[in-house]
Amino acid sequence: MKKLFTLVAAAAFAASVSAQTVTESKSTDNWYVGVNGGVASAMKGHALLKDLTPNAGIRVGRYFTPVFGLAVESNAYFKNTNGYTNGTVVNAINTSLLGTVNLSNWFGGYKGEPRFFEVSAVAGMGWGHIFGTPSDYTKDDHLTSKAGLDFAFNLGKNKAWQVYIEPAVIWGLGGGELSAANNFKYNANFSNLQLNAGVVYKFGNSNGTHNFTIAQGRDQAEIDGLNARINDLRSDLNGKDAQLAAKDRQIADLQKALDDCNKKPKYEKPATATNLQPTVLFRQGKSVVDAAQYAPIELIAQYMKNHRDATVEIKGYASPEGSKEFNQKLSEKRAEAVKNILVKKYKIAADRLTTKGCGETDKLFEQVEFNRVATFNDSTK
Repeated sequence: MKKLFTLVAAAAFAASVSAQTVTESKSTDNWYVGVNGGVASAMKGHALLKDLTPNAGIRVGRYFTPVFGLAVESNAYFKNTNGYTNGTVVNAINTSLLGTVNLSNWFGGYKGEPRFFEVSAVAGMGWGHIFGTPSDYTKDDHLTSKAGLDFAFNLGKNKAWQVYIEPAVIWGLGGGELSAANNFKYNANFSNLQLNAGVVYKFGNSNGTHNFTIAQGRDQAEIDGLNARINDLRSDLNGKDAQLAAKDRQIADLQKALDDCNKKPKYEKPATATNLQPTVLFRQGKSVVDAAQYAPIELIAQYMKNHRDATVEIKGYASPEGSKEFNQKLSEKRAEAVKNILVKKYKIAADRLTTKGCGETDKLFEQVEFNRVATFNDSTK
């Protein structure tokens, strides 16, 4: 007998391990609510198919894994078929805390969604109360225990609905008037056989379904590839940070020049130099003026407002990357982009501005990317 018990325990443990598929779930997932109803009859002392007591109840629960879960169930019992009643609409109630075990998933494993047909065991402890006029076992609060099997069918495209048939035994263990007679034992004389049918709705989960989904594992080669990609992105980001730092320094210099200019009552027209100091920087391959580059354009606009007879030539340049033809057109677009801002935003007359695309160069500045610029010349000189 001992060897047989050991063999059964080992088989159950192996089945449990195989069934515990790694699944994705949050604490708010895998809740359900249901209603049920059926008939019950005392296992002894009454005619089994004649003295039937109808009942109805609700069940609320949660699955913690595809195998194990907990549920709270409460059922109300009414006048039985032979007319017996305690004088109230509801003769008795029973509320139980039940553990649930999905035997199909335990022994067969969980494949990522519920089967169409499943078998689950339910068992737990509860509290019973009998209503009505005091007698031997009325107005009695007592402990109860329930054990049963659910034969369930999962329905619908998403298998959010479940219909089940549940034969079960409910024992009155003791408490109140019942304790002296039963003394907290599982006694067939103080038990009922119950057959119920129920409907359950499983709420939607964070994974987009109404049930457990299997966690997607990653092999080591894929993990190594992702880590390499992350390292490449970090290296690229460090390079971008260095470029941004250089541009930030140039912006600071331009802002300082703008602040110095704002301190003067008006601009002095240069006596000899025709090249105006401000330059507009562009991103590689782009002709769109960044918002940070409006400061030098504003300097030129102020210069032209203070010198009403001045006409300015805008020259566009490109750094050596790319083909010669592409860079020529890019330099022309850059000069035109600056002109459009001066005309539309700062209201400078278009006939006071000319543009020229000077193509690619690396001669203006030692830093190659600094040659992606537009410059200004006072063409009245």
